[in-house]
Amino acid sequence: MCGIVGFTGLSRPGMLQSMAAAIHHRGPDDEGFLELPDVSLAMRRLAIVDLATGRQPIGNETEDVWVVFNGEIYNHAAIRRELTEAGHRFRTSHADTETIVHAYEEYGLTWPEKVGANGMFALALWDARQERLLLYRDRMGKKPLYYATVNNGHIVFASEIKALLLHPDISRELDRQALVRYFMLKHISAPATAYSQVRQLPPGHFLIWEKNRDLKIAPYWSLSFSPGPLNVSEDEAAQQLIYLLEDAVALRMNCDVPYGSYLSGGVDSTAVTALMCRRQSAPVKTFCLGYADEATGQFAGKAQDLHYARLMAGHLGTDHHEMIITAQQFAADMPRIIAAFDEPFSGTISTWFLSILIKEHVKVALSGDGADELFGSYLAHRLAFPIENWLALQRQGKNEWQELTAEDLVHLRPFDSGSGFSFLRSVAHPDQGCWRERLGVFSPNELHELLTPEFLEPSGSLAAESFWSSVTKGLTAADALNRTLEVDQRDLLPNQILPFVDRLSMAHSIEVRCPYLDHRIVALANSLSGKMKIKNGITKYIHKKALTGLLPDDLLHRPKEGFVQPIYSWMHGTLRPWVLEELRSLPSKWIQEASLSKLIAGFQAGDTKLNAKIWNLVCFALWYNQHPE
Repeated sequence: MCGIVGFTGLSRPGMLQSMAAAIHHRGPDDEGFLELPDVSLAMRRLAIVDLATGRQPIGNETEDVWVVFNGEIYNHAAIRRELTEAGHRFRTSHADTETIVHAYEEYGLTWPEKVGANGMFALALWDARQERLLLYRDRMGKKPLYYATVNNGHIVFASEIKALLLHPDISRELDRQALVRYFMLKHISAPATAYSQVRQLPPGHFLIWEKNRDLKIAPYWSLSFSPGPLNVSEDEAAQQLIYLLEDAVALRMNCDVPYGSYLSGGVDSTAVTALMCRRQSAPVKTFCLGYADEATGQFAGKAQDLHYARLMAGHLGTDHHEMIITAQQFAADMPRIIAAFDEPFSGTISTWFLSILIKEHVKVALSGDGADELFGSYLAHRLAFPIENWLALQRQGKNEWQELTAEDLVHLRPFDSGSGFSFLRSVAHPDQGCWRERLGVFSPNELHELLTPEFLEPSGSLAAESFWSSVTKGLTAADALNRTLEVDQRDLLPNQILPFVDRLSMAHSIEVRCPYLDHRIVALANSLSGKMKIKNGITKYIHKKALTGLLPDDLLHRPKEGFVQPIYSWMHGTLRPWVLEELRSLPSKWIQEASLSKLIAGFQAGDTKLNAKIWNLVCFALWYNQHPE
């Protein structure tokens, strides 16, 4: 695990070193530099595999192909054997980085698929023979990779934006259109970033830079739900899933440093931990986050997390560790948390605090991230079939609650109560882009009231549909739930979920590995019917069926809490003065005073429907005051 930086063109004395130093936290164990006439490459190393001989940059035997690499390729031993049989010679003991050089030599541009590279990675490869720089990002987008083209036709790249901004040819001009999307979504979506000149390489893609030629960006792998659901029974699907999950966990336990796992009290992390316990005799080190508050409101669910984490730690015999944080500690760390993203972000940030705890014990942790986006858990997932069914009822002429029969209501579960039906009807629309917009933080109309004309002028009358239409275009899934999951795998997973996992763990030099995002599990999950994923109101149905016998029934069927911080409770209590202070620091040239005053008044009156909007603005203020235009 590392951080990488570099640029093409003439070397700049000290620039490469400064850029690498900016991401020291991603690799505090070592550094490496390569400055050639046409390219400069550098890395910061968090030594996980082949501690003795795995230093970077790594080249081939003739030193005309070089690579700097961030991530892990878990099946590197099998790839090495295949390449050795093909005649390649390795200099390192067992470094996964060196397999990349030889895989490229053997198979060319699409080497990740040709060798079945199983892992998480962002890398830069310099081919002196072809005089070209190649950038690659893993299939699901677990590892970040940013780049910018500069005036002389060259390219600069880095694992984090903060390193790119040190290059003198890169502007800090903000991308207003991308920021508008932040106010809708809580995050900014690739390839856009908060900065007009800086782009992010999409997941599953590679980039080719050649002197005096246009950049080329192409997929080596594409997310797909085609050719449609496999004709397998539930039992067969469950058996395949648990087999692949066991193997994915086993692969991710291969490293040369101490490791452990998240144990949040939920199904996903507990399943990973239980499978780890099957494979080693020594107790697995496990980690859980809690909150120093009375167990009411949001904190009731958080208290249950601790309860189940402790229960399962005892059941599995793990070496269990907990961190309990206060609202004051949370607020005090928020500026550094937002700084870790380099962009505004108002999603989950609990990983920051858990990583502080993990760092005291291990360098690698396995997590349950990705299961929700594969098997269906979030509100949008629970809405998918009910919306489809409600629209069918409307076509039958049924428009009111009183017109629905008991059989009709079964098809609207879990929105079959009066209040649930009212919400369902307010969201439903035949176009997924439209109903997803209605689940966003701010609507386009609200943003026209909130943001000043000066802010909106460069982006014009941007509407959420212009964003959602690009995400929902060309969906390959056949049923309503799978189409919704495909949208989240295209956007939410790589642009919100995985960034908080990566940035907030790497800020503390911790590597997090996600077995559920093994590309073989992704392929299996995406081949299954949506009716296997949410069934009779049970979310992640086939996933839970696969785990039957591994985990207790009361854990499998407990209500989902999510690995989220209880900020909404804190906002209306202990942190209220802090929230108001941050809101009042928002830039007046961008935020309209009347609209902000109305939001503040509603917040002070205790309107909890404004929670997501208020937190979104607080996080924007924290970011903007560190990164003014």
